[in-house]
Amino acid sequence: MKIFAKKYLILFLSLTLLLTITSGCGSSDQKGDQETYKIGAIFDITGPASSLGIPERDSALLIEKEINDRGGINGHKIQLIIEDNESNETKAVQAAKKLIEVDKVLAIAGPSTTGTSMAIIDTIQKSQIPMVSAAAGSAIVNPVDQRKWVFKSAQSDSVVVDKLTDYLVETKAKKIAFLSMNNAFGDGGRKVFETEAPKKGLEIVALEKFGATDNDMTPQLTKIKSVKPDAVVVWAIPPSASILTKNYRQLQIDVPLIHSHGIGNQAFIDLAQDAANGVIFPVGRLLVAESLPADNPQKSVLVKYAADYEAMFKQPRSTFGGHAYDSISLIVAAIEKAGPDRIKIRDELEKIQGFAGISGIFNMSPQDHNGLQKDALVMVKIENNKWVVVE
Repeated sequence: MKIFAKKYLILFLSLTLLLTITSGCGSSDQKGDQETYKIGAIFDITGPASSLGIPERDSALLIEKEINDRGGINGHKIQLIIEDNESNETKAVQAAKKLIEVDKVLAIAGPSTTGTSMAIIDTIQKSQIPMVSAAAGSAIVNPVDQRKWVFKSAQSDSVVVDKLTDYLVETKAKKIAFLSMNNAFGDGGRKVFETEAPKKGLEIVALEKFGATDNDMTPQLTKIKSVKPDAVVVWAIPPSASILTKNYRQLQIDVPLIHSHGIGNQAFIDLAQDAANGVIFPVGRLLVAESLPADNPQKSVLVKYAADYEAMFKQPRSTFGGHAYDSISLIVAAIEKAGPDRIKIRDELEKIQGFAGISGIFNMSPQDHNGLQKDALVMVKIENNKWVVVE
C-alpha cells in the first residue's frame, strides 16, 4: 500500500508541476503575443479601375507596416486581409462575404470605386460590420439612415461639384458641356452636376456619355465642339479620361478642359502625355503637399505619407492611395477607442472629429459619414506634366 500511495503521490506532484508550467507559459504568451486584430480590405487591383486599386493596395501595406512597427493597436498587431474584386461588382460582394464570414474581420476598408462600393452595401448593412469606402459617390453614404454601417474617405462628388462650379463661376464660364463615364461614378457626378450647376447660373448645353473601356471619344467630342461651350467638364478616371483628353486636343477644342478628381494620379498624365497639360481639376492637397504653407494642418501628414509611399514602392503618390490610407487610418482610430467590437467601432467612427488625413480634415457625425467639405479641395492645373495650385 505504501508503494502504491507513493506512486500516486509522485504522479500527482508531476501533474501539478506540468499544469503550473503550462499555466505560466500561457500567461507569458498572452502578454507577449496578444490577439491579432483582423481588418479586411477590398480594392479594384485589376480590371478597368486598377489605376485606383494598385496604389490603394500598396498604401494598405504601408500603413499595416507602420502600425505594427509601432506596436500595433493597444499592443495588438493588425493583419490586413486584402481582396481584389477585379473592378467587378459581383466579385466585390463575394470578397465582402469571405472577409465577414470566413476571415471574421472587424471592419472593411474599400472598395475603390462607387460601383463596387454600392454593390456591397446590402451585405455590409445586413452583417452589421463597419465599412469605410475609398470611393467618391455621395450615394455610398446617403441617405445616412439607410447606411448606418457605411462610411467613406474620398471627397463626395457633391463636394467636388460644389468646388468645380465655384471655379466655373469665378472664370465667367456660362455654357458648360458635360461628359461622363457610363458607370456609377460617372452617373453620380452627372446627376449632382445637373442638379447643382443651374443653381449657380450655369447652363448645361450638352450631355454625353462614354464607356469605361472605350478607345475613342471623338464622336461625343465632335458634338460638344459644335455647341461652342465656354468650358467642358469631364467625369472619368484613367484610362478613358486620358484617351478623351488626347481626343480633345486632336480636335483642337479651344476652351478650358475641366476634369473631376478622378484623374488625381500619375497614371492620367502618363497615358495622356502632353495632352494633359492645361487640364484643370479639383483634388485633395496630396499632389501639391510640399507647396503648402508650414502651418497647414495637413502638411506634415501629407509630406510624410508621400515620402514613405514613394520610398517603399518607387512610384509617385496617388490621391487614390491616400483614400485607402485614410480608410484604414479611420478604422484604426476607432478600434483604438472601441477595442475589437464591431458595434463600438461603428459608433467611434461616427464620433471622429478634427482628424487630419490625406483627403482632408475629417469631421464625422450621425448626419455625415464622410466628414469632408469643399475646403478639403484645391483647384490644380497640369503644367509641364506637373501639378500646380491655381488658387
